[in-house]
Amino acid sequence: MPAKIVHVNTARGYRGGERQTELLIRGLASRGVRQSLVTRRGAPLAARVRDLGIDVREVAGGLASVTRATRDASLIHVHEGRSVYAAFLRSLLSGTPYVITRRVNNPIRQHRFAHWAYRRAASVAAVAPQVAEIVQAYDASIKVTVVHSASSGLTVDAASSERIRARFAGKFVAGHVGALDNAQKGQEFIIAVAREIERSHPDIHFVLVGGGNDEAMLKAAAAGLSNLTFTGFVDNVGDYLAAFDIFILPSNREGIGSILFDAMEQGLPVVASRVGGVPDIVHNGENGLLIDPASPAQLRAAVLELKENAALRRVYGERGREFAKDFSSEAMCSKYFALYEGVLPGGLL
Repeated sequence: MPAKIVHVNTARGYRGGERQTELLIRGLASRGVRQSLVTRRGAPLAARVRDLGIDVREVAGGLASVTRATRDASLIHVHEGRSVYAAFLRSLLSGTPYVITRRVNNPIRQHRFAHWAYRRAASVAAVAPQVAEIVQAYDASIKVTVVHSASSGLTVDAASSERIRARFAGKFVAGHVGALDNAQKGQEFIIAVAREIERSHPDIHFVLVGGGNDEAMLKAAAAGLSNLTFTGFVDNVGDYLAAFDIFILPSNREGIGSILFDAMEQGLPVVASRVGGVPDIVHNGENGLLIDPASPAQLRAAVLELKENAALRRVYGERGREFAKDFSSEAMCSKYFALYEGVLPGGLL
């Protein structure tokens, strides 16, 4: 019987890591790979892949429930840090190999159990070289390879995008897409810039697409602003990207910031923080502008520079669109397929 890949992602919400998990599952399904998904009960990811007809196992999310749900795996692929220890335990019980995708650039916890779990993995796939360096610095014996995240291949409904654009007619739209998680994404800096230039540049409008735990706090911080809009969570992210003039991502930390690929696919010049793997994507002065994290002054200057220079926006947008072609979901899927084949003696199919 062909091998079975059991993906594990027990995140409660649907963010970049869950989008990448879904993209990979869909890509592997198109190749005929046997798969199951272990996910937290009621999590959005479960509903998003049911159309593929794969076995979705919804669990409580604890160590015991995840370990039980991976019992028939030929190989386990862990997509978030919580479930690494379940894969480690399953490997101890039945010898099942596992792969870990590391998406964040913060250090791994310093305790013996973590070292054992990461060392035993067949491979740790880091989404950017900078993430790989952090893993290697943590423990040089860990086997690490770089597998970049992918663009989502978002579709655009031209009529819908035009309606969005009409809401901001006559405005230069600086857009942001991301979970409202201020500690990571730094949306407070967008609000700070919006407040600073509300009167001096009334033709600039900031649009924040997404929802999250910090929504109430951020809306309170933006109270009274006429030049900033929160959309909440939307399904048509591509339509919004196509309606923006520039894309901004002033994150405090990122593994890679895969939404940048989606923005570039729409020909958007980008402004992003110089953190994690972002400099792998945004090449300062070539396809966008890099700024220091926690620097609203630099964010303000970059937004104003791009607003005043249409030719520069066009050049950055064209270069970004070309650059993003190398980061398709198919390219990511091919790299993981090869990684699995290297781990499983009999191959996948």
